[in-house]
Amino acid sequence: MKKIFSSILFSLFISSLHSQTIPVAPKQDSLIILMNGIAHLGNGEVIENSAIGFENGKITFVADARTIRIEQSSAKIINIYGKHVYPGLIACNTDLGLNEIEAARATRDANEVGDFNPNIRSIIAYNTDSKVIPTVRSNGILLAQVVPQGGIISGSSSVVQLDAWNWEDAQYKTDEGIHLNFPSFYSYHFNEDGGSIGVNEHYTDEMQNIRNFFDEAKAYTQTAHENVNLKFEAMSGLFNGKKKLFLHADGVKEITAAVLFAKSYKMNCVIVGGSEAWKCTDVLVANHVSVILGRIQSLPGSDDEDYDLPYKTPALLKKAGVDFCLSMDGFWQQRNLPFLAGEAVAYGNMTPEEALMYITSNAAHILGIDNTTGTLAEGKDANIIVSDGDILDMKTNNIIYAFIQGREINLNNKQKDLYEIYKEKYGIK
Repeated sequence: MKKIFSSILFSLFISSLHSQTIPVAPKQDSLIILMNGIAHLGNGEVIENSAIGFENGKITFVADARTIRIEQSSAKIINIYGKHVYPGLIACNTDLGLNEIEAARATRDANEVGDFNPNIRSIIAYNTDSKVIPTVRSNGILLAQVVPQGGIISGSSSVVQLDAWNWEDAQYKTDEGIHLNFPSFYSYHFNEDGGSIGVNEHYTDEMQNIRNFFDEAKAYTQTAHENVNLKFEAMSGLFNGKKKLFLHADGVKEITAAVLFAKSYKMNCVIVGGSEAWKCTDVLVANHVSVILGRIQSLPGSDDEDYDLPYKTPALLKKAGVDFCLSMDGFWQQRNLPFLAGEAVAYGNMTPEEALMYITSNAAHILGIDNTTGTLAEGKDANIIVSDGDILDMKTNNIIYAFIQGREINLNNKQKDLYEIYKEKYGIK
């Protein structure tokens, strides 16, 4: 028994040695030029032999290396001949930094008690010391929309950059939207025989409660008041257009009802999830509603749908002219975001450059940060990744450089540490 206990303590000690917090990268102190790489700009364009310069965290030029004259005396030149350069990937609708270990309640901080919590700010709970963040970052994800979970109105999300000492340093765009879990027309009943689907008899009451809350919040913003209501204060940005309403809905009926609900209040809205968005593209396009499409690595919604329908959904939305981006579920799963775009290429009539837009420029546009990131362009933040091969291909994806606002990021993580440890243990060279 003592030997087992000692072994456990030793394992925990060794684990702690190899799970130190990775230090935050220092501020960029000189001009950096990435030379001779294949630049995928994030807007559908490619420069086969590129020169990309950035200084003080901003991109200063993006050009063909064969046609530009560069003064290199004071610059740090990184020759990336044959490597692929991309804008940093953006993870939408994630609880990264809010959850650490799913099985340990003390490490889960994504949910708040109560149904209507628009005043809850995910940015406050964001944990920059999460060991999950480096594993996601090392696969090219440099920015993330951190979203609260649970309730009817979950709270306010914020966009963070994934290399910071604390949440104040991490914030990229704060409180950009309120998240509403739209009621379903159906209810699911589970029992020992499996389960069944029926009509949600509480739908009318649930919608009335939501409308009452929105009506009270709207009245609050239009009148003078002595006492401050934090919930209604948080809602004010929805009525003046400064915030977006993110409507979490998957079914075609729910999506249509959600769009009409937001339109009745003249709010800018985004559908999150949208697994059946392909069935109501006319409504989405007519009302200029964007979609953060949920994980397409899933089964069809019904027995009579094509087996590969989820994989083809991006192509269907693209063909219909819907503005959308791709997203993964949860937090640690975000590392697979580039491969999600790769599957959209394989199962749809789109090019790799178009698929790249759905995890870079389109995501930035939907989140309202496209003026500073999402593409490789002069004047934008130097959020850049360099890969040995195609980042959409699991076989060739290998991130060798990453820069957030010009700062070169440490791409190490706990999983890489463990890989090296066990390589040594088993004599693998």
